[in-house]
Amino acid sequence: MRELQADLVIVGAGVGGCAAAWAALRRGRRVILSESCDWLGGQLTSQAVPPDEHPWIEQFGCTRSYRRLREGIREHYRHYYPLTEAARANRLLNPGNGFVSAICHEPRVSLAVLEGFLSPYRAGGQLTVLTEHEPVRVENEGDRVSAVHLQGPEGPVVCHAPYFIDATETGDLLPLGGVEYVTGAESVAETGEPHAKPAAQPANQQAISWCFILDYQPDRDNTIERPRDYAFWRDYLPPLTPSWGGPLLSWQATHPITLEPVVRSFDPLEPEPHRGPMDLWTFRRIADRANFQPGAYESDICLVNWPQIDYLPGNIVDVDAAERERHLEGARQLSTSMLYWMQTEAPRRDGGTGWKGLRLRGDLCGTSHGLAKRPYIRESRRIRGRFTVKEQHVGGEGSATVFPDSVGVGAYRIDLHPSTGGDNYIDVSAWPFQIPLGALLPRRVENLMAGGKNLACTHITNGCYRLHPVEWNVGEAAGLLAAFCLEHDRASHQVGDDPADFQALLRAEGVELEWPRLETL
Repeated sequence: MRELQADLVIVGAGVGGCAAAWAALRRGRRVILSESCDWLGGQLTSQAVPPDEHPWIEQFGCTRSYRRLREGIREHYRHYYPLTEAARANRLLNPGNGFVSAICHEPRVSLAVLEGFLSPYRAGGQLTVLTEHEPVRVENEGDRVSAVHLQGPEGPVVCHAPYFIDATETGDLLPLGGVEYVTGAESVAETGEPHAKPAAQPANQQAISWCFILDYQPDRDNTIERPRDYAFWRDYLPPLTPSWGGPLLSWQATHPITLEPVVRSFDPLEPEPHRGPMDLWTFRRIADRANFQPGAYESDICLVNWPQIDYLPGNIVDVDAAERERHLEGARQLSTSMLYWMQTEAPRRDGGTGWKGLRLRGDLCGTSHGLAKRPYIRESRRIRGRFTVKEQHVGGEGSATVFPDSVGVGAYRIDLHPSTGGDNYIDVSAWPFQIPLGALLPRRVENLMAGGKNLACTHITNGCYRLHPVEWNVGEAAGLLAAFCLEHDRASHQVGDDPADFQALLRAEGVELEWPRLETL
């Protein structure tokens, strides 16, 4: 059995895990970073989801390191890609010109930039990266974690450190380490939230989605083999309240905010970008061929993360291995069925059916099967923290709650996708908000921090705390907290009680702790 020692062990190398590692490394700490996938980057890379961001992201509202990530992505395109002169000169280059983000791009580009940030620390021996390693056991000494056991391709690895961060996509260290946590929807009696449930529903979780990437070759037949479960998904009526209004595999859907029926448009040759999120081809487009020199791209490249691939029949959290795999395979079947439907039966504006030239781009995802390496997971186990962010802290009249222990900021609507408990969208306004340090700290365990979507929010506020810039900020704050505790010989809960010195470090590291006032803009 291999044994490793570091200052900080981070389990999960998604958006938050990478941010945590880079932050602690910048402070001179020795870090072990493990990841179950063979790619770092999580949402950005193995899940293939372009950033969901707020409208002020180019000016303020994120950390300095997240801004470096975004600029690194643009510089990667400028350095390596055959951009047009206009695109190369565009300071706010959006490679895909997608609606959902000001920087829609290919997942491999995020991977290259993240690897670049971490490469010098790996070369210098300060960082150990263990990809394709799953956490299987946690050792505790009282209210402290003492070791995490991982299983990898070459056998077991035991990682020791004074501090640990759970940055996994589903909060995997929490049950292993006996850390108190919650899943699914809380009751209104517990949270007092306007949109909470009358009774707790732990299994009521947001759908996962298995994303994939497409381009279009109009003169070729790229039709995939009919998926095994296609008949089931073609006739599937989402069991949601309010009603979805028709089959899942269709251009009809529910408007996320009004819950009224809407018809989305799709045409890879004549898209309608003016329709914003109602036009599926340009909604999450990651390469607009107009940005590149003639001949560089056969067509635009489109990332499919649409309501039609939200998987509703069950969860992958807190279920046994067989049920988890059944639902993962179900999500894969749904996504390939959506593609097959688009290739063969989907109605076109010209009265025909199907686009046979749609082509899976698994090469851009790093897979032979054509889909992303991992499903997009919206909702994790969430720690029962020293403080829990509730709907009333970020929504309603006035403004968001000001947290004296703020470790960062974020902004997004409370956006909950349809759930496995039968809820249609919950999509309501939220104020630009802060991230309280107390939400990163478990109530009891002293040396484990949340590093992503597993912070102490609720089912409702997960809808605005789960996006890329916030997950990055949570991870970065956790990594800097571990470094601060080691530098000053202070426990994380002590810092939570008196955060001023730590907040000074955060500011010095370029972490914004509050939103600017209107009169300062």
